[in-house]
Amino acid sequence: MTPRVVIEARRWIGTPYLHQASVRGVGCDCLGLLRGVWRALYGQEPEVVPPYTPDWSEPQGDERLMAAALRHMQPAGPAWRSGQVMLFRMRRGAVAKHVGLLAQSGGAASFIHAYDGHGVVESPLSDPWRRRVAARFDFPAKG
Repeated sequence: MTPRVVIEARRWIGTPYLHQASVRGVGCDCLGLLRGVWRALYGQEPEVVPPYTPDWSEPQGDERLMAAALRHMQPAGPAWRSGQVMLFRMRRGAVAKHVGLLAQSGGAASFIHAYDGHGVVESPLSDPWRRRVAARFDFPAKG
């Protein structure tokens, strides 16, 4: 059975990339995709997202995205399961600044994410992408 997270994320496929936006069909970035899925699941976002630049907190070396994930989600166990949130480091030693949702695990693993020039897409979780995963999280149980 496909998790509700994945069903909602797939509804966003084709949404154009737009930095700091989070409106399905209009525009979003990778965090905006996560924010939109969160709103669909819980009705509102867990906190106000301050303005951010495309390089996030990379110049300062602050793990802001990781800290926010730890505030609102549970670190995932060893099993890779559909619906998990993945944070990526785009370079070795860099802060985690890209977000994706694991759509399918196993041999044909894929993830849904948004990135500049492509918008929201479902991509294979190839070895180069898998090596960039800095952390995985599970959405909280509805309260």
